[in-house]
Amino acid sequence: MLANRRKSRQVRVGDVTVGGDAPVRVQSMTTTKTADIDATLQQIAALVATGCEIVRVAVPHWKDAEALKAIAAKSTIPVVADIHFQWKYAVAALEAGIQGLRINPGNIKYQDKVRLIAREAKDRGVPIRIGVNAGSLEQDLLAKYGSPTAEALVESALDEARILEDEGFFDIKISVKHSNPRVMIEAYRQLAQKCDYPLHLGVTEAGPMPMGGVKSAVGIGTLLAEGIGDTIRVSLTDDPVEEVKVGTWILQSLGLRRRGLDLVACPSCGRAEVDVLGLTKQVQEALEKERIEVPIRVAVMGCVVNGPGEAREADLGIAAGKGQGFLIVKGEVRDKIPEDRFVEALVAEARKIATERAAETIER
Repeated sequence: MLANRRKSRQVRVGDVTVGGDAPVRVQSMTTTKTADIDATLQQIAALVATGCEIVRVAVPHWKDAEALKAIAAKSTIPVVADIHFQWKYAVAALEAGIQGLRINPGNIKYQDKVRLIAREAKDRGVPIRIGVNAGSLEQDLLAKYGSPTAEALVESALDEARILEDEGFFDIKISVKHSNPRVMIEAYRQLAQKCDYPLHLGVTEAGPMPMGGVKSAVGIGTLLAEGIGDTIRVSLTDDPVEEVKVGTWILQSLGLRRRGLDLVACPSCGRAEVDVLGLTKQVQEALEKERIEVPIRVAVMGCVVNGPGEAREADLGIAAGKGQGFLIVKGEVRDKIPEDRFVEALVAEARKIATERAAETIER
């Protein structure tokens, strides 16, 4: 059972609400050169199609800042400019119409420039994420704590928040990321007790799949189960589309997101009379091509021991046996299906359920 959601203030990133009673949002970051407007917009479109709700773009050069006006205007989801070192790029991003800023207190050295950014953001109604990262913590805090501990990350974040607060700026999100999930979890727990700002969760530099997905699921999932977290990003060494998929799966596994396909499959064992792994991949690929937006749970089970029971808990499923299996829809055994029609039958029933649920949504 999940803990009650932590009460946080709410901010608006473009037309997307974050914190408060808003759903936990899935975020990602483009890997294109931001100055390449077409490539960046194409990648944003791919992220949107996968379920991304907020996207961050890197702004390491002036030509990237110049591209922001076109990107912010044409993106179908809010764009957050990722700013390091150069305060002028932050001001340029605001002038370009971006919907959010992310700054790192460890590498914008001058407080007066941070104050200037706060005033400019306040005038435009643009929120700022204070993004503390273990790899770029301020030197004085590293000297004080000896390493990027949870306490050091939290102190850095709250120090930066006070600078913004002194300018009357409170549209703030905070992240305190670390590559070690245990340190990351502890940092967010401490931060959650010390402020009411919405929190952006992530295990930084999580690495490639499957390790990166596991680290992220441990860190992000633990906190979400405790009611902590308002936006998430899975930081993978991979296509950012995969980040969105893993992030969405984390939310779905905790019951925090009901959207699209939730595929349940048995791990297979010596009882199986069918290639469960191969069948599951075929079902997943076929159903993903359908681009089903409404929530639907499909079970692929490989034997008669747990298969019928698990399939009945899903919207539909197959309890497979040797050469044939039972199609189970909404808890009822419908038909005995030959093995070569498993995928076809599941897709057909999934379409029917998706159509019914889409119609119900429109009626409401």
